[in-house]
Amino acid sequence: MTHRFFSTLALCLCAVALAAAGAVQDRKGGEDIAGPYEPVANWPQPLGHPGYTWGSMGGVFAETPDRVFLLQRGELPVPAKPFEGYPMASPATSGQPRLQNCILIVNREGKVVETWTQHDHLFQGGRGPHKVKISPYDPEKHVWIIDDLREQVFEFTHDGKRLVMTLGEAGIAGDDAKHFAGPTDIAWLPDGTFFITDGYVNTRVVKFDPAGKFVKTWGGKGSGAGQFNLPHSIDIDRNRRLYVADRQNGRVQVFDEQGTFLDEWDNIVQPFHLIVSPDQHVWVSDGVTNKFLQFTTAGRLLSSWGTYGSMPGAFFGVHQFSVDSEGNVYVAEAFGGRAQKFAPRKDADKALLMPPMKNVM
Repeated sequence: MTHRFFSTLALCLCAVALAAAGAVQDRKGGEDIAGPYEPVANWPQPLGHPGYTWGSMGGVFAETPDRVFLLQRGELPVPAKPFEGYPMASPATSGQPRLQNCILIVNREGKVVETWTQHDHLFQGGRGPHKVKISPYDPEKHVWIIDDLREQVFEFTHDGKRLVMTLGEAGIAGDDAKHFAGPTDIAWLPDGTFFITDGYVNTRVVKFDPAGKFVKTWGGKGSGAGQFNLPHSIDIDRNRRLYVADRQNGRVQVFDEQGTFLDEWDNIVQPFHLIVSPDQHVWVSDGVTNKFLQFTTAGRLLSSWGTYGSMPGAFFGVHQFSVDSEGNVYVAEAFGGRAQKFAPRKDADKALLMPPMKNVM
């Protein structure tokens, strides 16, 4: 009797296992679009401005999972019909943007929780803000915003109520100590010394002391060591080495803090943005192949993922990306005209994930 009971139980368990296996085996289709991540649905939520929708996204920065900065290059009129397919032209340029609500802050659900409309006037005459960051070494968490077309860099208080410092002269390009010509990004050393990639026209890196006083500059137009053709992003590792995304030259260049050339990694189609993660890997978004690339600090490619397209999880020109303290990844698509949030897949190989970022080291 006992033998017969356990034999029957074994047959039942076997049948359940086979049914479960069959359910997986019978599943058809599917693609690994977002690599080790899953796109978060309905993030961000609709803009909520009648007649208008999200525009071209220049920047994103996740201070915390519940305070994510989004920079849009003006909100766009809602199109007569939904955008579909793979465009020759960007959906983000399908209408005339109005430079309103350029700086917005959303929470983990993608709901707008702060609007910095008091600063919209700073971007009039340009195309809107370019990138946004907070220094990981600043206990006051001041917010820095780059405006490439108006030739300025702004430092705001954490709440956005006060403009602390302005570098550059509005609408006036120059290559001296007080002017920019197409600035693109910013990065800091632990003591507050900072570096700005002055990229679209000047093709240089500019070094400032913690008080914003000009220290030195290096670069120039060209493809040689230490020259640039659109330095579009910059970050710094724990050994104080600077990594610069030399976008139109299709490479990353590495320097010491004095501007001495150390290394270059070529064969990257167009690096739009890069960050050095806490585990000292360099992550790059390629705006043409629409892939994320993971490198060692010596330039060895470890992994890549990403797909071009307008469907959830695909990309069209990731202009800036950020990682929060929970490991969620946020992207701002300049050409796709949207922001997206990605959560790590539960079954993902952790070696392929961007590590959570710390707000202040």
